[in-house]
Parts: sequence; structure tokens; C-alpha cells
Amino acid sequence: MSLGSNRGDSPGLIAAAIRALEGRLGPLRVASLYRSEPVSDVPQGPFLNTVVVGRGAASPEELLALAKGIEASLGRRPGPRNGPREIDVDLLVVGDQVREGPELRLPHPRMRERRFVLAPLAEVAPDLGIPPDGATAPELLCRLADRPWVERLDGPSPAGAG
Repeated sequence: MSLGSNRGDSPGLIAAAIRALEGRLGPLRVASLYRSEPVSDVPQGPFLNTVVVGRGAASPEELLALAKGIEASLGRRPGPRNGPREIDVDLLVVGDQVREGPELRLPHPRMRERRFVLAPLAEVAPDLGIPPDGATAPELLCRLADRPWVERLDGPSPAGAG
């Protein structure tokens, strides 16, 4: 899952989302925090992002419901597409599943284009094959332009933030 925030206490919101995910899914591998340029025409500040990877028996539908519930509990409000947000929790990959539904698409349809997803994913799961072709995050990162920018932040893990 990818987590992002650029409104409110972003480090605290991301840490709270991680705690909620771990409470339901168990231990997670958590990437460092990254600061990234927004991918939007909507004026806004930079995002903080991370990726978490876990194992478990939850279905994609259960994971999507969990993500949406966490967003709601942490105060995400409706706003413009790709606009500023308190917290964004996106389901990226669930095993080798490929889904094309109105509410659930796997893998996430834009993850291959997003440096702010691929950089933290490469940190915590560099060998994870992304369906349908099994490309890895490091391989996909090499194909992207340098914009929008993404930078890894020094400091404690976002799981310990807040």
C-alpha cells in the first residue's frame, strides 16, 4: 500500500495510518518517508509518502475497505482529484492478482508512472514482481524521467513518527 499526505500533521497522519494497518494486518515492512512534488495542476505543497508491504489472508476487497476506513477515520475530506489531502491510502499490488473493476483495479493503474510510489517500494520490496509482466520497482524507476522530483528524508521510520 502507498500512503501519502500534504495537509495537516502529515508525519503523524502517516504514522497513524501505519499503526491502523498493523493493527489489522500484523507487522509490515515500512519504507522511509519521501517528500515528493505533487502530480497535479491543483496548487498545493509537497507530499510526504511511504509504502508498506505486508503478508496476510485479507482479500483485495477487504484491503480496499480497510484503506478507505483509515482515510475516513483520519479526516480525509472530499476534494479535487489529485488535490491536497490529509491522508491517501492506495492499494498497489495483491500478489499476482489483476483486477479491472469500477472500484478496484490491481495493480494500481498509475503506480508504474509514479516515482513517489516506486522509490519507497524499491526500498522495501526491490524484488517484488508487479503484474502482469513481473517488472520490479527498481526496473520501472530506471524508465522514468527525473520529474516530478522525489527525495528520501533522513530520520526515524514513519512507523515511529507522531
